[in-house]
This record gives sequence, structure tokens and C-alpha cells, in this order.
Amino acid sequence: MSDFNIHYVARLARLELTPEEEARLGGQLDNILGYIAMLREVDVTGVEPMSHAFPLTNVSRPDEPGESLLHDDAMRNAPSRSGGLFVVPKIVE
Repeated sequence: MSDFNIHYVARLARLELTPEEEARLGGQLDNILGYIAMLREVDVTGVEPMSHAFPLTNVSRPDEPGESLLHDDAMRNAPSRSGGLFVVPKIVE
């Protein structure tokens, strides 16, 4: 992998790398890309696409209405509150 790509990937990941880290990670990325190239050569004719190696089923409980928390119980651990409501940091100007 070229230095340009290492710098590009580091910038995308918002990482500041030392020259030693760039050299080490460059070699590791080369190995990974080489392994991916080997996988592309594998004959997968007749193999159906899958998202997981093992079949998965939804193990969540059914969504059924139940008892709600009392207001005082819900507010008990609130780090900041005002007028009976949670106060959270403003994130949109």
C-alpha cells in the first residue's frame, strides 16, 4: 500500500500516525489486501450468499405493553432536571 493511501486512511479515521506507525501499519494493510486478493480467487460457484456463518433468529422478547416507571423513579438518577424534565446538553444550534 502506498504512503498516499496510508495517509488517506489515517485522515479518514482521524488518526495522527508517527512515521514508525505508518511503516508498520502499511505492511499490515498490505498483508490484509493480499489476503483479500487470495479470497477473490476462491471458486464460490454454487455457494449461496449469506450474511452470517450460522443461521440467526431474533431472540428478543415480544413487544408488549407493561407497567411504566413512576415519574419520580424515572427522574431519580437524572444528573440534571428542570420543571420535572430531564435537562440534556444542547447539540443543535
